[in-house]
Amino acid sequence: MAEVAPAPAPAPAKAAKKKSTKPKKAGPSVSEQIVKTVAASKERSGVSAAALKKALAAGGYDVDKNKARVKTAIKSLVAKGTLVQTKGTGASGSFKMICAEEGLQEGRHQDRRQRKQEEEEDQEGELRHLRVQGAEAGPPRHRHLL
Repeated sequence: MAEVAPAPAPAPAKAAKKKSTKPKKAGPSVSEQIVKTVAASKERSGVSAAALKKALAAGGYDVDKNKARVKTAIKSLVAKGTLVQTKGTGASGSFKMICAEEGLQEGRHQDRRQRKQEEEEDQEGELRHLRVQGAEAGPPRHRHLL
């Protein structure tokens, strides 16, 4: 008779690997460091992105390794309104904080804007920019536009 080989024993189930959780650093976040740097500067036009990176490097942050984090932090602070971009676009250029005095000036401008919008709403029913087209418009002013 033919010998039947016994079925191999099933391999023991592998234990699920536990993901090693890295402890969070105790220092302030990148965005907090950026806000502190900009707040400490006395420059009227704001702090450039290069100066921000130098200040972060002086504070012990590895800027070369975390370029993307610095860029996203700057962009998010501008989007939130914590920083105002005075020059440049994106994460380049100069940035400054909004002062209380500037906030008051913006409030004045907002009042003017609101009054102007109200006036425009009152005049909404009037036709201000009416242009006649077609045969009613009359002869053309220039021959070369025929």
